[in-house]
Amino acid sequence: MLRVRKSAVGWALALAVTATGLTPATPAAARPQPKPTIDWQPCTEDTTAECGTLSLPVDWNRPRGERFDLALARRVATDPTARTGSLVFGPGGPGDSGVGRVLTGSSRFSAELRRRFDIVSFDPRGTGRSHPVVCSRDLLARQPQLIADQAQFDATLVNNALLRADCRARTGPLYDHVDTTSAARDLDAVRAALGERRLTFHGSSYGTLLGQRYAELYPDRVRAVVLEAAMDHSLRTRAFLDTQAVTAEGAFDEYVAWCARSTGCALHGRDFRAIWAGLHARAERGTLTDPDRAGAVLTPFELSRRTHKDLYEMPRWPKLAEWLARMAAPTTPSVASTGSGGSTGDAVAPYPFAVFCQDWSLPVRDHREYAGLLRRTARLAPDLRYPPALFALVTCLGTPTPVANPQHRPRVRTEVPLLLAATVHDPASGYNWATNLARQLGEHGVLLTYEGWGHGGYTTSPCVQRAVDAYLIDGLVPARGTSCPAIEPGS
Repeated sequence: MLRVRKSAVGWALALAVTATGLTPATPAAARPQPKPTIDWQPCTEDTTAECGTLSLPVDWNRPRGERFDLALARRVATDPTARTGSLVFGPGGPGDSGVGRVLTGSSRFSAELRRRFDIVSFDPRGTGRSHPVVCSRDLLARQPQLIADQAQFDATLVNNALLRADCRARTGPLYDHVDTTSAARDLDAVRAALGERRLTFHGSSYGTLLGQRYAELYPDRVRAVVLEAAMDHSLRTRAFLDTQAVTAEGAFDEYVAWCARSTGCALHGRDFRAIWAGLHARAERGTLTDPDRAGAVLTPFELSRRTHKDLYEMPRWPKLAEWLARMAAPTTPSVASTGSGGSTGDAVAPYPFAVFCQDWSLPVRDHREYAGLLRRTARLAPDLRYPPALFALVTCLGTPTPVANPQHRPRVRTEVPLLLAATVHDPASGYNWATNLARQLGEHGVLLTYEGWGHGGYTTSPCVQRAVDAYLIDGLVPARGTSCPAIEPGS
């Protein structure tokens, strides 16, 4: 392991601005601003944790303009005499609650990290308790899972434009500023309010975009950044779909292999792929119903989505097999329900996925191009042929360009290498993303590989946990090429 020098990089501000492509601050923005503060109080839900808010600009280019409150929570270090500082956790999703993570899930971090660090997280702007984006339920419900023809393609463009206008009207100016670049500036304000000279950060899944962007914008303020289940933000439409299709199908193949060797699988000893093909055919005919939802019809997309989601965590694997086995068993026909429930009137719903359409530009010209992408995805993923990435194309279709935080190769120039903790058989953030990101980061990133399964490896592999903890606590960077052995599901 390499011990990273703990002195600051000391990069000139002008160099950081040039390297990241930022516009120099205006004279008004450059004037000293009041130091941000967080008024920590016992959380209502759990008084052993502390909650607070931080007032931040809606638009960081107008720091004296309209503001919103960012919701935060923390648990202080269990051993004040050994305290190193604050460890900020970047939640995934998009849409996960960092406040909820601190309140109910801070045990995802080792006892040693909790002893040494205040564990801090937040609900990113536009989500949870931080001025959530809200939109019409009716308009959200009109988004198709898949697009059948050019007429539906055109209708989706129209509906998406109506949805964007509706979300903007209901949410206010923040709607146009929920991108991850804005969130990275929020994160630096959090760092300052915590009194930390440099940031110690652990981002998971979509939260890794936040860690990457922060490292680009503030290279001299990075103490340690862990990117667990990292995303590759350099991909355009076809590459984005291709990598997601290969990742999803690879995870499905691993699940089939596990079922063949494990008696803990309800379909052990049976022809899994033949059963899956039968379920998929029934879904195509509209005759497959969900035993967990009172006979609700499962579309092929929903069958793939639910199966893919249950591949995220290995404890779910046996339950997934039981669910598939129940659908495959002979049953008495029941009345199917689409679950539409009729119009919801003027009801609103949170829409945390809005951030994705401000971080990714995934244009599709027309239905002909879209259909070609679907055929290509089906060739790459013949079993799990509808990865959730397809819905990202649909929900962001017609988004005006350029988006606020477009895809690009990362421009990270930190003294401390970012630590990428990647799982070979991750069903969502593919290992192909991690290896490509590691190549792009070069000497400014180090890849730590977990040879197993699941979405992230820190809570699964003691080997990964030890390496991550050593990096966060003492600045020890794993040697390049370091890997951790797989742990068999259920062992």
